[in-house]
Amino acid sequence: MSAVIIVLIILVVLVFIALIKTIQVIPQASAAIVERFGRYTRTLNAGLNIVVPFIDSIRNRIDLREQVVPFPPQPVITQDNLVVNIDTVIYYQVTDARAATYEVASYIQAIEQLTVTTLRNIIGGMDLERTLTSREEINAALRGVLDEATGKWGIRVNRVELKAIEPPTSIQDSMEKQMRADRDKRAAILTAEGIRQSQILTAEGEKQSAILRAEGEAKAAALRAEGEAQAVRTVFEAIHAGDPDQKLLSYQYLQMLPKIAEGDANKLWIVPSEIGDALKGLSGAFGNLGSGAPGFNTGGGPANGTGTERREQPPVD
Repeated sequence: MSAVIIVLIILVVLVFIALIKTIQVIPQASAAIVERFGRYTRTLNAGLNIVVPFIDSIRNRIDLREQVVPFPPQPVITQDNLVVNIDTVIYYQVTDARAATYEVASYIQAIEQLTVTTLRNIIGGMDLERTLTSREEINAALRGVLDEATGKWGIRVNRVELKAIEPPTSIQDSMEKQMRADRDKRAAILTAEGIRQSQILTAEGEKQSAILRAEGEAKAAALRAEGEAQAVRTVFEAIHAGDPDQKLLSYQYLQMLPKIAEGDANKLWIVPSEIGDALKGLSGAFGNLGSGAPGFNTGGGPANGTGTERREQPPVD
């Protein structure tokens, strides 16, 4: 009886193990390679899958998501015989699980070695300066070679990036000195350019200021001249409108003489011949004025209107 129970327990255990091996659950974005008696049978996709227990076996489970693999720094010799260390990062994705399993033994190692050899071929044709400034060109060349070579492995290389390009320490020091000298040169050029531009702007401002000042003075002089001309015309018209006689004109002429003599520069000035006529006219005007006023005598006639003449007697010694 106990033997029967033991057999039943063994059968139950075998059935349980068979059920476990029969049902295979594959996660999303994954694939599994199934072999029957060591030979490829099919590829299991994501979800619930049924296999024949003890006959079918899972050879490999592959992640179909995009993978990122950084590679350690690799020494590479440039065209001008300088050794630089280059770090690379590969972004790849498995597109065919069967090819990735059977076409190459280890696709990660294969991609790494192919990257190193391709990188050495590309950098070997460039000098150091071009290597430091041509990352996009190097990335594109690497991606083209890797994508073509890994296509038969069921792998697609999406991107190749250079993390760092490290030249030797001596070259780095020389590059820093050169960069510092270039920065100082650019700073000196910019300073000189700024000073030159400032001087040009200052001269231009002074020129515009002088032009505006001259224009202002010219306009002011023109306005003054126009005002004086207008004043002369007004005075002339007023004089002619009043019909002055010779005596009034002579008096006005005498009033203008002090103004003519004003100024420190007028050391010598000439009296015109018309001054005599003016003085005669003025003397005559005052003479006529005095003859008509009481108590004012210009000659030998009587001053009080009585016909008698008063004379001062000289003092007796």
